[in-house]
Formats: sequence, structure tokens, C-alpha cells
Amino acid sequence: MVQKEEDHLKRKKVKNMPKFGKRSKERLKGVDAKLVNVLNELIKIMDVTIIEGLRSEERQKELLAKGATKVKYSKHMEGKAVDLAPYPIDWENRDGFHYMGGMVRGIGKQLGVKIRWGGDWDSDGDVKDNGFDDLVHVELRD
Repeated sequence: MVQKEEDHLKRKKVKNMPKFGKRSKERLKGVDAKLVNVLNELIKIMDVTIIEGLRSEERQKELLAKGATKVKYSKHMEGKAVDLAPYPIDWENRDGFHYMGGMVRGIGKQLGVKIRWGGDWDSDGDVKDNGFDDLVHVELRD
């Protein structure tokens, strides 16, 4: 009887674990496997949505023209960056984005993958010295 209850609890836990939706999975296509591995670990801990992964040169130019990015070249264009957000998205919830950024960096460290988060570009742990906040942005660091 005890084994049956334990099996039931395990199945229930797996059912309740967040997982990437169809759109998020689609947006991860073409993204570097090291970064995808980090994000696959993150989704086991917290629910996130992938906003954008691999980006064409045309898309980058479009975002630059709209003022949605400040750079002509982005690691998105190599598949070495993603934009993601805690789900459900609340753009006013900076704490949620900071938690997510810390989790991604921590998971990266555990997996031996160098990660840079747009909320702390110099990765010094001080978010107050960030010149430009891009809280959704995560990229592989060289």
C-alpha cells in the first residue's frame, strides 16, 4: 500500500512540474544545445516562456529601427541567446525577472556553462550598476 501511495505522489509531482509549451519549444529551435540544456533545467524549477531565440539579420535590423534593441549584431543571430520571461508574464514584476536571472546563472554554473543575463551584464552580482536592463535576455558568455 505504501509503495502505491509513493508512486501516485511521484506521478502527481511530475504532472505539476512546469514544462515548455509548444510555442516555447518552437522558439528554442536553432538555439545552442548548451543554452537549451540550461533552460531545460530551469523549467523544472520555475515556469517560464521563451519569447525569442534564433533571430535573423532582418529581424535584428527591424528591432534596431524600432528601438527595441541597441545593437546591430546580437548573439541571437548565432543562436547563442534567448529572451524569456517568468510565466505568466508580468512586466512590472522585476523581482520575478531577477529570480529567473539568478536561477539561470546558477544552473549554468552547475552545468559548466557560462551565462550572461541582461539584468547584470558584467555578472558582478550588483544589478544597480547595469547601464541597460534587458531582464528577458540570457546569452552564452565567451
